[in-house]
Amino acid sequence: MQNTNIALYDSLLDFIPLCKKAKLFIISKVTMLLLCSFLFLNSQISFAQQDSINKKNDSLNASIIKTFNEKLATKETQRIKDSIKKSDLEKQISSLKTTDNLKKEELQKELELLNSKEAKRLAEKKSEINALRLTAKSYPVIGFFNDTLFTIYSKLGSFSAKDRADAITTRIKNLPNQYGFKDDSLTISEAETTVDLVYKENIIISVSENDALWNNTTKSELAKKYHHIIQNATDNYINETSSTTLAKEIGMALFVLIIMFILISYLKKLFRWTTIKIQQEEGRRIKGIKIRNFTLFDAKQQVNALLNVNNTLKWLLILLLVYIALPILFGIFPWTKDFAATLFGYILNPLKTIAIGFWNYLPNLITILVILFVFRYVLKGIHFLKREIEKGNLELPGFYADWANPTYQIVRVIVFAFMVVVIFPYLPGSDSPVFQGVSVFLGFLFTFGSAGSLSNIVAGLILTYMRLFKIGDRVKIGEVVGDIIEKSLLVTRIRTIKNEIISIPNSTVMSSHTINYSSDAPEKGLIIHSTVTIGYDVPWKEMHQALIDAASKTEYVLQEPKPFVLQTSLDDFYVSYEINAYIKEPNKQAVIYSNLHQNIQDVCNERNIEIMSPHYRAARDGNKTTIPENYLDKGYKTPHFNVNFKNDNSI
Repeated sequence: MQNTNIALYDSLLDFIPLCKKAKLFIISKVTMLLLCSFLFLNSQISFAQQDSINKKNDSLNASIIKTFNEKLATKETQRIKDSIKKSDLEKQISSLKTTDNLKKEELQKELELLNSKEAKRLAEKKSEINALRLTAKSYPVIGFFNDTLFTIYSKLGSFSAKDRADAITTRIKNLPNQYGFKDDSLTISEAETTVDLVYKENIIISVSENDALWNNTTKSELAKKYHHIIQNATDNYINETSSTTLAKEIGMALFVLIIMFILISYLKKLFRWTTIKIQQEEGRRIKGIKIRNFTLFDAKQQVNALLNVNNTLKWLLILLLVYIALPILFGIFPWTKDFAATLFGYILNPLKTIAIGFWNYLPNLITILVILFVFRYVLKGIHFLKREIEKGNLELPGFYADWANPTYQIVRVIVFAFMVVVIFPYLPGSDSPVFQGVSVFLGFLFTFGSAGSLSNIVAGLILTYMRLFKIGDRVKIGEVVGDIIEKSLLVTRIRTIKNEIISIPNSTVMSSHTINYSSDAPEKGLIIHSTVTIGYDVPWKEMHQALIDAASKTEYVLQEPKPFVLQTSLDDFYVSYEINAYIKEPNKQAVIYSNLHQNIQDVCNERNIEIMSPHYRAARDGNKTTIPENYLDKGYKTPHFNVNFKNDNSI
């Protein structure tokens, strides 16, 4: 690629003076600008890509060719000795008299031995060359239009294969510049060890025995082939660089440029018209985009989006026209025909690669589709079992219905993970080190970034199978009391009696103590309790009955089992009475407690029992009772203070 770009650049420099000779300076400058920009970009890319590859290949090829040349030098030395000996034998045979038959037969045998040795040497050399064909590097002889005429594999004398190719290229390109050159002036001349192509007294190329072996032919046949190739190349160059041909090619280039500019101008007019039409339709056909009640785009935003699309499409089409026109322009001139194939290759080659890759990937794609189909129906079967367990149609010993959904979610994750493992080898690029490195990196990122989330997920799974609570249960987690409204793998959400939503991480739930008020309430009932402190002057039996009567009057309190009272302590100034009652509505505790306290007040007031505060002291004489007036007798009067005076006459 590097040599090709350099040759293209040399051809471009040759083409510019020809354009100037035709007095077409503008075309020469435009062509120079276009081609130089493309050539620079192409060469930079190719240099970067080929440098590393060429260094490795050159070192390998150099060692292989060096070994081959050493063997070749040894055999060539022996061949020269055998050739001299053969010549001597032929002279001796020719000088013998006809009567010396014995001597002649002896010399003839030696000559045949040398011929067989020569044939064996050629066979060995050919086999070695065949072994080198896949690894040896060839060097192209470049023609006038940067095309490869033929390649050189072997060295000759002090010239390496590369030096020979460069020298032959230079000699061929100088032929048309020779005064009075005609293609029939090239002649084939046989030398002692080579067959030469000669123009006048100048050797254009020498074909050696090694060249013939590399091309699987003889020296004479290869020389004739090279003679024909060089003749055709020079004739074609002379015809293509004639003034008439150049004028036609430049005219065609101008025509292509004019057509391109006309198409671009009409394209701009078309998109200018579409821009106006889009603006005119605002509020008419263009009324915005709504998804249910959500406005994705209003009319103005939709118009702006359409205008952006319209403008982008315009420039894409203009660039496409220019991209199509450039290869046509390059294809007109023989120096730049390779550019046309290169430009089209930038689009066609990737498309071809994608198409071939897709075709080759079809068996894996079909395998993936079959795997997805199988796993899809496996999941459907598992979902069916989950639904039947939830409905109670299918009962498994020791497996509760509320376990069905979380178990299904766990099994589904496991099935998906197994499916990914099965599909992974069939994914394109799965064997690539980059793909594997990215997968490992994402794994580390997920592991270290989701440590807290994973602990919550594990805690959520444990809570599910511990069955601490279910949706709707009244619970107390830590200091939070409320009803469970959501259980997920990450958090548990509670609605308090104040209608507050509190989210508690599952790891916190696991580390806190949890009280479930609802788990046994439907069957055994939940015991609510409240403590009242009453002075010692009230008989405990009367107080017990008052509290039981108050509980019995309370809504949602069960009559069976009956409420009961516990005396929890005997303090300095009062007795602590605890009323206990059964309920089956744990979610209504706040209302039940409120009603219970109201009824305790009413019953105590009805029975003239004062609910004394802790450490309450009263001087009863002369003070009104604390019982409300509507519970007192109609003739009740506030008592007087009793004051007793004592006369002490002893003083």
